[in-house]
Amino acid sequence: MNRPKRPSRLSSPKRGSGPVAFFVALFIVALGSIQLVSSFHSYALNLSELNGLKRQESELIAKKQDLENNIARWNDKAYVTAQARERLGFVFPGEQAIRVEHPEAVTGNGTDEESDGSYATNRHKALPWYAELSYAFKQADAPLSKTSKGQGAGASGNAASRSSAGDAEGNTAPSDGNSLDN
Repeated sequence: MNRPKRPSRLSSPKRGSGPVAFFVALFIVALGSIQLVSSFHSYALNLSELNGLKRQESELIAKKQDLENNIARWNDKAYVTAQARERLGFVFPGEQAIRVEHPEAVTGNGTDEESDGSYATNRHKALPWYAELSYAFKQADAPLSKTSKGQGAGASGNAASRSSAGDAEGNTAPSDGNSLDN
């Protein structure tokens, strides 16, 4: 008798293995993608660190070249002589040194080389910009006094400027002799 063959249970797939296999495969793919993203992230960090180190190396090379140029300059006798003349005021034997006390009067530029204090102590201290502005407004609004109209920049002109400077500091004195205390 020929009977039709039945499919054997061993060769037939189980009904419950389909979704489990899918989730296992999905977990493996997710784990692989996490590893791949992690590898690319490490690569990007290492690449940015490498670029930073290359930039730092180029800056150090430029600084080294600048320092080597300075060493070469200081090995030159002409440069050393020029620096001694400029910075220290040295002169050769037979030359006469001339020092200008107020170089800004000659050149128009202020200098920071005045370290002996003689000129620095004689200068008046400059007011801040807002105090200068306030002083200028008070000076423009102040009426001209009778003594300073005729004499100009004489002794009374100095007194007028002193009283105006007192006005800028807040020390006001009545000019006509009348006070508010009467």
